[in-house]
Amino acid sequence: QVQLVESGGGLVQAGGSLRLSCAASGMTFSIAAMGWYRQAPGKQRELVAAIASSGSTNYADSVKGRFTISRDNAKNTVYLQMSSLKSEDTAVYYCNARWTWHDYWGQGTQVTVSS
Repeated sequence: QVQLVESGGGLVQAGGSLRLSCAASGMTFSIAAMGWYRQAPGKQRELVAAIASSGSTNYADSVKGRFTISRDNAKNTVYLQMSSLKSEDTAVYYCNARWTWHDYWGQGTQVTVSS
């Protein structure tokens, strides 16, 4: 079955950087659309960044210029490079895969930005 395993979360000071990774298995990764979502306490889950199988990307306005999504099809892995982190970036970050008209989710990784 499809599995998405996130890693790379943690505690970082405001202005710092983190890189999240999501390793996928059980799917044809190269043709899947991949994305990162986040959910802060008391808020709805929101899209942070997405990357299509073609490599085209889109970002939430709140992270444009600070976050970069990328994928390595040889490693079945999608990354989220986060820079200039702010306290409002604190959330659980989830990896998403859209493949064969289904959505798959990872278990989430906590990112905490201290001010």
